[in-house]
Amino acid sequence: MTRGEAIVASVPLRAIVFDVDFTLAKPGPDLGPEGYRRLGERHGLTLDPELYEEARRAAFVDLKRHPELDHDEEVWIRFTQRIIEGMGGTGDTYAAAAEMEAAWAHAHHFELYEDALPALDAVRDRGLRVGLLSNSARDLGAFVAHHRLAVDAVLTSGVHGKTKPHETIFRRMLELLDVVAGDAVMVGDTIEDDVEGAIAVGMRAVLVDRERRHPELESIDDLRALLNVI
Repeated sequence: MTRGEAIVASVPLRAIVFDVDFTLAKPGPDLGPEGYRRLGERHGLTLDPELYEEARRAAFVDLKRHPELDHDEEVWIRFTQRIIEGMGGTGDTYAAAAEMEAAWAHAHHFELYEDALPALDAVRDRGLRVGLLSNSARDLGAFVAHHRLAVDAVLTSGVHGKTKPHETIFRRMLELLDVVAGDAVMVGDTIEDDVEGAIAVGMRAVLVDRERRHPELESIDDLRALLNVI
């Protein structure tokens, strides 16, 4: 992807679709390094919180998607298991990983970024429809209710059956919002899943790069800047 492809602006605009994890919300303490440490204690494992970030990066390197982009919860249990083992866990790491993965399904384990609500309010004030699209098995209806979000449609890969960047999950979201691809923008933190997946079906896309990991790409690091770039 060359510079300029992450944000594609044109008119008209009728809807904005947001990714959820690491775009609107971040994992709370129970899903972070100390949460892993406490999880390990419950399972007789000694996990070093200082190794969490390195273990998570290594797990992503080894992460293998389903070849047909089917939603597969087992993929994420194995991913979590690799994190646990990277933090020093030995023994029945699978059971601990299954418990941690189950915790990701609950809305109260997540915190909204401070820019999320102001950005959503600004989008609604402009009269745009809002969708949430997530590669997860989480109940997004419960997530919306817990965090008191105003949205028009929600969809997860767990419900749809295919994960981003499969084109059908984007097309289904567009159907739920009753808009065509060219009238919608996808906003997310993942280049392949969110940006490239959306552009492939004719949507526009905005990359959220909170940690400025991709300075070579057009992006925003604060959702409050969103309406300035679309």
